[in-house]
Amino acid sequence: MHFDILKCHGSGNDFPLIDARAIDLSDADWARVAIALADRAGTVGGDGILLLTNRQDGYPFEMRMLNSDGSESETCLNGLRCVARAGFAALGIESARVGLKQSAADVSRDPDLAAGVYTVREVAGPAGLDVTQWPLHAGVARIVEAPVPPLASDRRFTAVAMPNPHLVSFVEGIDEAELVALGAACEAAPDWLPNRANVSFVEVRGADTLFVRTFERGIGLTDSCGSAMAASTFAACLTGRCGYDTEIVVRNRGGLVRAEASEAGMVRLSGNATFEWAGTVDVDLASATAGPVTVTRRYEDEIAAWDAVRSGLR
Repeated sequence: MHFDILKCHGSGNDFPLIDARAIDLSDADWARVAIALADRAGTVGGDGILLLTNRQDGYPFEMRMLNSDGSESETCLNGLRCVARAGFAALGIESARVGLKQSAADVSRDPDLAAGVYTVREVAGPAGLDVTQWPLHAGVARIVEAPVPPLASDRRFTAVAMPNPHLVSFVEGIDEAELVALGAACEAAPDWLPNRANVSFVEVRGADTLFVRTFERGIGLTDSCGSAMAASTFAACLTGRCGYDTEIVVRNRGGLVRAEASEAGMVRLSGNATFEWAGTVDVDLASATAGPVTVTRRYEDEIAAWDAVRSGLR
């Protein structure tokens, strides 16, 4: 099957994006497309795929995000900014309420983070603290700065849904081997956590800066996860490490976003929606593999602008 794709990223979280508003595929076939296109050893690669959709639910447009293993996430805030930009361009607008799998989010064009960096503001939430909704079977309804009883770790976590589930632990220094081990334990979908969860280690770097490293459900260790940055921002405010209604900078290996959380659980992220290239590719649905890519346009100026931002973080 032939697809037009747009390779894009939000804070280093990279995806092939498809305008799927006029494409009729089953969920099983979309899962095969995700496996084919997000394969890092294949011709495209990514942390998953993004779909600009229109399911007639009363929104100007909607978004689906499928992970590299073909599973579908409740949301992806880095990806949402990219889908928002594509939706804005398709409809000639600069703001919208976007339908997600189980919720909705407000998006709008925002002042650029830096010269040449297309920036989108997104507001998601409210953050959920009831882990029985995940479900996480731990004998408690909330986990705030406490161990997760079934998880073999003494680490203290704060459990936040954005609306996808996140376990956030504030650390002095990030031990990636430990993070991967804990993430893999959750990824295994044990009886106490059947729908899995994202796991993040977060360093507090001053009163207004966080650094987040995430093992993402369905993907693994990733340079960036937008909902993890949102969950970490809210958790930092909930536990008194940062102030509500105060802008902070959230960094990761992929870049940064500006963030702000309210006591009501709404989280605002302002971050890049960078286009890298546009092209076409054929996907064999039977084998879930992608053929060669034909690149029709490269966004060299945008790539250089974001590289300048990342260079300034080193």
